[in-house]
Amino acid sequence: MKRQNVRTLSLVVCTFTYLLVGAAVFDALESETERKRWNHLLELKAALVRKYSISEDDYRMMEVAIIENKPHKAGPQWKFAGAFYFSTVVLAMIGYGHSTPVTIGGKAFCMAYAMVGIPLGLIMFQSIGERLNKFASVVIRRAKQYLKCKKEEATEMNLMFATGLLSSVIITTGAAVFSKYEGWSYFDSFYYCFVTLTTIGFGDYVALQNDQALTTMPGYVALSLVFILFGLAVVAASINLLVLRFMTMNAEEVRREDNELQGVSQHVITVDGEAVTSVNGKLLAGHTVGRDAGDDVDQVSVCSCTCVGPVQYDYNRDIRPAERAAANAAAAAAVVYNSPPTEQPLLSMKRVSI
Repeated sequence: MKRQNVRTLSLVVCTFTYLLVGAAVFDALESETERKRWNHLLELKAALVRKYSISEDDYRMMEVAIIENKPHKAGPQWKFAGAFYFSTVVLAMIGYGHSTPVTIGGKAFCMAYAMVGIPLGLIMFQSIGERLNKFASVVIRRAKQYLKCKKEEATEMNLMFATGLLSSVIITTGAAVFSKYEGWSYFDSFYYCFVTLTTIGFGDYVALQNDQALTTMPGYVALSLVFILFGLAVVAASINLLVLRFMTMNAEEVRREDNELQGVSQHVITVDGEAVTSVNGKLLAGHTVGRDAGDDVDQVSVCSCTCVGPVQYDYNRDIRPAERAAANAAAAAAVVYNSPPTEQPLLSMKRVSI
């Protein structure tokens, strides 16, 4: 089995194993808490129904009203500021789910908008990431020149370290800002920043959803959008380096495998005592054909067979033009003096197996 196939199969097995391990860990961490919360909610529901004598239908109506009213607590979601925030979330493929179009026209336009906007956003983030990597390489090279390092060029590990450090600075700084404005704990803010910049977008924590922030705090709205766009560009730069590193390793592995296959497929065989190189079962040019061992005649021919039988060659057809002229002159002289012509040797190729 080829190494590329082995690598692909190994990646599939490792990914599936990783999913199984993740499922087991999440089950151990969250299932018991989920059960306790569900039991607590059932007890709370029963207490409310008993206290206010609410019927089951009335309670369902209250649930629907509360759930549907939750997004509107943040203010209008589809005015220009909220619509711009939603468009950014769609283009960045975050998809919080905090607000979604409800009209047929809005849903249709959302699909068409995403079909064009998502590739455009990916290309933009990739391009910005490449420019950031270029800028980081220049900074690293000058820093190495200042420190008088032996190797002044920025390596892939240097760039990965630089972009990783910048990503960490953005996430930690953003977590502090969102913790202040949203009233979250620092860990929850850090969790929100990580989920956002990795485009996971669970939607359990969404910025700009308190105190009518979309309409009353334009500076905070602009800061949130800049954080999303710039942070995604930096993360794209890190991912670009990782993907480039993997592709480089893959290309080197393919080249190494091709060289090994080429080395295995090359054999040296002997035809009438002369060394001939064979690649993939084909005879290559380069062996000498002539009456004397000192003649250096290159045959520009390739035989595609793997087994050569006792084929006779016409010497008068295959020798060099100068020797052919000399042979014709010798034959003519022999006719004049009634002497038999010189017998021309016939070259033969022995049967060989490659």
